Amino acid sequence: MLSRAARPALRAAVTAPARATAASPNGAATYATLREIEGRLKSIRNIQKITSTMKIVASTKLTRAQRAMTESRKYGETANEVFEAAETAAPEAEQKKSLIIVCSSDKGLCGGVHSGLSRRIRAYTNEVTEPFDLVIIGEKCKAQLQRTNAEGIQLSFAGVGKDIPTFADAQAIADQIIMLPTEYTDVKILYNKFINAQSYEPTFVEAFSEEAISQSPNISAFEVDDEALVNLREYSLANNLYWALAEGHACEISARRNAMDNASKNAGEMIGKYQILYNRTRQAVITGELVEIITGATASEDM
Repeated sequence: MLSRAARPALRAAVTAPARATAASPNGAATYATLREIEGRLKSIRNIQKITSTMKIVASTKLTRAQRAMTESRKYGETANEVFEAAETAAPEAEQKKSLIIVCSSDKGLCGGVHSGLSRRIRAYTNEVTEPFDLVIIGEKCKAQLQRTNAEGIQLSFAGVGKDIPTFADAQAIADQIIMLPTEYTDVKILYNKFINAQSYEPTFVEAFSEEAISQSPNISAFEVDDEALVNLREYSLANNLYWALAEGHACEISARRNAMDNASKNAGEMIGKYQILYNRTRQAVITGELVEIITGATASEDM
């Protein structure tokens, strides 16, 4: 039991935290607030588990994607060396009509991989005066470019990005592109060039037409039959598509790993902040209950 001399000091001590809690911007701490904070903590922890798992999966896939990218790059760069040696260039024409093939995928949660390609197309629109058509591989860039370049989209392909691209996939896409009725003076492929595990760059690569290959100044040095030029054009288009898709896939996996790593770190920081808030709120609730108990006991004793 407390002496009567100590009771006034105790009342002043226990009522001070109660006034501070009531005067706080968030109002008095309650059990409802605690449950709300606890629910948010649980949600953030679940998100952190998902992002950490996705990071591990992306890290596992990245090695295979980089290996496929290296193999496809050998074929693509070798084919381009042939065209450079033949001095192949797009034929001059009074009315040029270009075709741009955008290589994206159907999957998201990988940073700005797809939006970077869309921004490059919008910048290219301001750079040139000639009209151009689009063939879009992947639903992500299609959804973005439909807002600005819907009239130029001639073909689109879905179901891309589930696994590492193969030459058969590129050949099937190339067959559909070749069947387009319009005769294009030049064809360009836009893809994400893999620089390192942290960076990538939207890059154009040429896919020359049959007319451009036949008019090359030094093509005769390779002793290519005229009948084989059509096959050479189809093969070079499929080859460059395979290179672009494989390299873009490696960029996507790398960007997804980095994005999930950043998301996991941000979730960890949020968990730390909410844990501190939860502890402080819980302490305020306990303090308030102690104040009520002691105040009630003191009031009962004074009666």
